[in-house]
Amino acid sequence: MTDIIRTVAGLRALVRGWKAEGHVVGVVPTMGALHEGHLSLARRAKAECGRVITTIFVNPMQFNNPDDLKKYPRSEDADAALLQWVGVEAIFAPMPEEVYPEGFVTTVTVGGVSQPLEGALRPGHFEGVATVVAKLFGMTQADRAYFGQKDWQQLQVVQRLVADLNMAVTVVGCETVRDPDGLAMSSRNLRLSAEGRRRAPALYAAMLAAARDVRSGMAQDQAMARAAEAVLAEGFSSVEYIALRDAETLGEVTDPDRPLRMLAAAWLDDVRLIDNIAV
Repeated sequence: MTDIIRTVAGLRALVRGWKAEGHVVGVVPTMGALHEGHLSLARRAKAECGRVITTIFVNPMQFNNPDDLKKYPRSEDADAALLQWVGVEAIFAPMPEEVYPEGFVTTVTVGGVSQPLEGALRPGHFEGVATVVAKLFGMTQADRAYFGQKDWQQLQVVQRLVADLNMAVTVVGCETVRDPDGLAMSSRNLRLSAEGRRRAPALYAAMLAAARDVRSGMAQDQAMARAAEAVLAEGFSSVEYIALRDAETLGEVTDPDRPLRMLAAAWLDDVRLIDNIAV
């Protein structure tokens, strides 16, 4: 049976008992509206940890658009059923006031890796992410935390946060889960129309083509421009960026021998889709 816990006090009491029994505790932080990508993280955690917590909390601090927060899908009952099927021991689903009590004024800012791309386009987003992740790590006292690579920049921000603050948690980045046509699984995909869903895989296809172009010797700027043109030709309304960056720092590429990552953000059906691939 999967327990649903609403309070920090209740969660800490449960985790204290688990740790007294010698269990390794894993956490899978989510905002709900779970799909196979989330469940793959939970299964990985189950395979590597004695006890697993999945958090379900739509974090208001990381939304710089109030309308986006309002539209974010919520399906706790369905999520709980899926997590029970996977065998997760506990769901932590607090109310906002439990996470951000009256008078809350403390935030966490990660510099460097948080600043380009998503950080430049969504001011305050990664401050909200870093703050809630730091709080969830403190609340759960987890030994291992599981994040998907689809949100690559977020993963790098979390890893920097843990390293810089000497947090006693191991961050595990897990491969992006894709539908058979290549579209990266995301809760936001639920908001696409049938026609939008048909067109959406064009983003991934264009990135793969751009990666091939770069590897064949084409200039980076030219390859990225061709990819953006291909995406727009498939019916996307705009492309915010398709960029090749240092995989760890997210800075401009200065050493092509270091691991590289191509990241993209584009709009389709008034839905903002993001993706990334190794190059």
